Amino acid sequence: MAGKVASKKNGKSKKGTKPAAEDTAPPEQNGGAKKRAKPKPAPKPAPAVIPTQATTSPAEAPAVAPPSVAAPAAAAPVEPAAPAGIPPQVSSVKASSSVKASATRTVATGRGSSGPPAARATPKRKPLKGVSAIRAFFRRNATPIYFISPTAFNLLGVDRWISNFHYINYYDSFGGMHPRVWVPQDRGEDNFGSMEEMNNYLITHPEFFDLVRDKAPGKAVLVMFDEETERLAADLGIEVALPSAELRHRMDSKLVTTRLGNEAGVPSVPNVLGSVEDYDGLIELARSAGLGDDLVVQLPWGDSGKTTFFINDKASWDKAEESSELTGVEMKVMKRINCRAVAVEAVLTRHGTLVGPIMADITGYTELTPYKGGWAGNDVYIDVLTPAQHARARVLTQNLGDRLGSEGYRGFFEVDYLVDVDTGELYLGELNPRLSGISSMTNVTAGAYAELPLFLFHLLEYLDVDYEIDVAEINARWADPDSVDVWSQVVIKQTEDSIGLITKSPETGIWTTGPRGKLRFSRSATDWHDLQDESEGFYLRVAGPGDYLYKGADIGILVSRGRLQTNDFRLTPLCRRWVNGIRGLVAATPLDELPEGGGPAGLKS
Repeated sequence: MAGKVASKKNGKSKKGTKPAAEDTAPPEQNGGAKKRAKPKPAPKPAPAVIPTQATTSPAEAPAVAPPSVAAPAAAAPVEPAAPAGIPPQVSSVKASSSVKASATRTVATGRGSSGPPAARATPKRKPLKGVSAIRAFFRRNATPIYFISPTAFNLLGVDRWISNFHYINYYDSFGGMHPRVWVPQDRGEDNFGSMEEMNNYLITHPEFFDLVRDKAPGKAVLVMFDEETERLAADLGIEVALPSAELRHRMDSKLVTTRLGNEAGVPSVPNVLGSVEDYDGLIELARSAGLGDDLVVQLPWGDSGKTTFFINDKASWDKAEESSELTGVEMKVMKRINCRAVAVEAVLTRHGTLVGPIMADITGYTELTPYKGGWAGNDVYIDVLTPAQHARARVLTQNLGDRLGSEGYRGFFEVDYLVDVDTGELYLGELNPRLSGISSMTNVTAGAYAELPLFLFHLLEYLDVDYEIDVAEINARWADPDSVDVWSQVVIKQTEDSIGLITKSPETGIWTTGPRGKLRFSRSATDWHDLQDESEGFYLRVAGPGDYLYKGADIGILVSRGRLQTNDFRLTPLCRRWVNGIRGLVAATPLDELPEGGGPAGLKS
């Protein structure tokens, strides 16, 4: 799994969005409500999925709640003033039994008398006043912060701002060349069913115990986790610096999101909540709310088009039922509208909600993903919304953050909005109470350099430090058009329905492309911050030699300084050159051509 690999969204579903592809995404990757049966050739291929914005399923719910902090009081919805003149792979290693047993004993016994190190006491300090003091604090940070995830994708580059920050990964996208990326030498067998399983394996790995013993427990940050994760981290003396798994799971329900949005004055696409027994019951429920017969049906949990269904007749209902149970379960039924999707990340602090840049979603392109409605990337640029829509999206996000605060939530969250192309209205699409696939973009824009990456404000909520900020002033700077420059990213998945063992793939680093589409490796790099212009692109390898390639597997992620999607929702020629060039550099041996016992699943040398 890389992040929405490791992902945004781990594939986000786009409520109400007209589909671009015909197949509905299978729900097994990164936590759909149900899991599709995996292919069963031998050896067994394991998913390589990006933790981009993952959406938690009931089986994936996260859990030791961090110390409580007074939550901001819920604020009444505020309508923004219109601007003058103008009327948001999974592969957990189930270790081989010997490795897993060793890891379990390590956690339980603490390796004899030594045990995990005790947390180091933090001396009382004066409150940090303003952004400059906060920036200096993180430059001198002494608390180890562990980002535990299949790859470094979601937070790649934040180590430029934070001392003592460590990427704890299963896949080494950098071939040992990134000084902050830690990957266990003995990775065991790659046979995970979820991102949570992989993260839990990493936490219990004996080599990670050694790392924690050497550096101190500190804090852990994850895209996806569950109650088991919290327990395992606590056994090592590590605090999960996130809202509790139970709270995040509840907030993750699209039905709960709809209700919270209504209470905060953040409207959803016209909808009705309820359960039905068959297609006729669905139509009866929809008509009772005046939604018509062209519908979008969404289950409470699931990602990237995997539990969102476009239904306009009995045949489309029957097709949806092939992958998910629709009868007798509470669902959200929406009127289908002509819309486009935008996304924004925010962080709820003790002082109020800070809102980051708003960006366009790239979803459902068959060149990038086999999943209908599946999240595949983002474009950041100035005029993603009109000035009036931009101002409204920021206020709606602040209102939603205040409402989450009244539930005890604090820290990072991501919101998808649907823009009705016909009316210009903004609707709440989805809430992801976590780091997401767009975190990588949020932390790289001009606003992050002028201010601070939003992630640092999240960490302040979980470090033993008092700080003072002017929320209104910071939000005003983030809202300034001068804080937005052009950045884009796309997640490239295997789209063919075949299975093979990868023998060759492009390495991580900065590449260049010419007008004829030929790619050339330019130089090694640990992140995309040093890209010069749109002729260069940063490629993060997810699946490499020794990994399996199969439908839906994440091959890699491309980050560019140029637009990868046009205003009329097509991939740009630049994007097509990159995607075709990268695919041309990947080679795999078909499964049926491998020698018997030819190579352990998912292991890299």
